[in-house]
Amino acid sequence: MASDTVPVPKHPADPGVVVGEDGLARPAWAATDSMLRQYYDTEWGMPVRDERGLYERISLEAFQAGLSWATILRKRPAFRAAFDDFDPDRVARYGDADVERLMADADIVRNRAKILAAVANARATVRLRESGGLADFVWRFKPLDTPRPRTFAEIPTTSPESRALSKALRAQGFAFVGPTTMHALMEAIGIIDTHLLDSHRRGSSGIWPA
Repeated sequence: MASDTVPVPKHPADPGVVVGEDGLARPAWAATDSMLRQYYDTEWGMPVRDERGLYERISLEAFQAGLSWATILRKRPAFRAAFDDFDPDRVARYGDADVERLMADADIVRNRAKILAAVANARATVRLRESGGLADFVWRFKPLDTPRPRTFAEIPTTSPESRALSKALRAQGFAFVGPTTMHALMEAIGIIDTHLLDSHRRGSSGIWPA
């Protein structure tokens, strides 16, 4: 009879979390590829509050649309070289010749619409300095709470805040900043914490308690 009244404990480990040889638990996407593991352990979810860093991440998230993040991460050094280390002032001055140069660069993603968006977004970033700057603008959309997913399936792909951020950026002249892309940005720069609860990185940003 006791078994009818006492709940059977569930195993706490998330099936999407993999414990590596170093004893650290990571989501499956960051558990095997060394590049992704390094990115997950050191960058993903950590706060980014500087203009250049935010402009770079908005640009790379846009280039990632329809592709894997691993593809973009492998090409990141080439992107930085091609886009003057994502200096907004320099990219804002790009003209037709620069666009054609980028379209001929096989080391990056050669998508004209995304390249034009990166240039437009640099110009919008420069304009935002008149009203506090890109970093303050984006961080304004930090929610009152953050997701607490136990499984990968519990991680949302959009939120009211990402939809509002998308709309606000578009009103400022930004492109390729849809709600899903902005939700991914908010995860990547620490505005929200979507590390799985069993991950060793949960709460590591200092923005949200574990």
